Amino acid sequence: MAYLLDANIFIQGKKLHYGFDFCPAFWDWLDESNANGTVFSIEKVRDELLAGNDDLSTWAQERGNAFFLAPDAPTSSSLAAVSTWASRGNYEPTAISTFLQTGADYYLVAQAHALSHVVVSHEIPSNSTKRIKIPDACIGVGVKVVSPYEMLRTEKARFVLGA
Repeated sequence: MAYLLDANIFIQGKKLHYGFDFCPAFWDWLDESNANGTVFSIEKVRDELLAGNDDLSTWAQERGNAFFLAPDAPTSSSLAAVSTWASRGNYEPTAISTFLQTGADYYLVAQAHALSHVVVSHEIPSNSTKRIKIPDACIGVGVKVVSPYEMLRTEKARFVLGA
């Protein structure tokens, strides 16, 4: 099973749970898991991270297309499938427009759909018609979505202090 990580995994990780200064093992685990073909993100997420102009943007810049995947040909048909799902939902026109035209969420769901990957996000489903959330879009097009903690447990990640 391979995972595509939402921008909030990196941003909240840096700010809260896995700061570079006190939990470098998380970031090392991401690199190792990427090298093993398990953990990725997408170009659009990297673009969001680069806009931060901080140590997270430096980290993202140092990871190339092996970590942040470019859209490929199958992603095009998945973009159409996600767009069709969003348009047929009960969402307000502004919510649909925002989802399809801004940020990485639309592309994240479409690339996960195209690659049969699992999306990892801190977002939770919502009944709101004013915003399309990643879990709702994933569920709508049949993509599995998990929390980062579920991913870490499934992959048996261990961040253990040295001797």
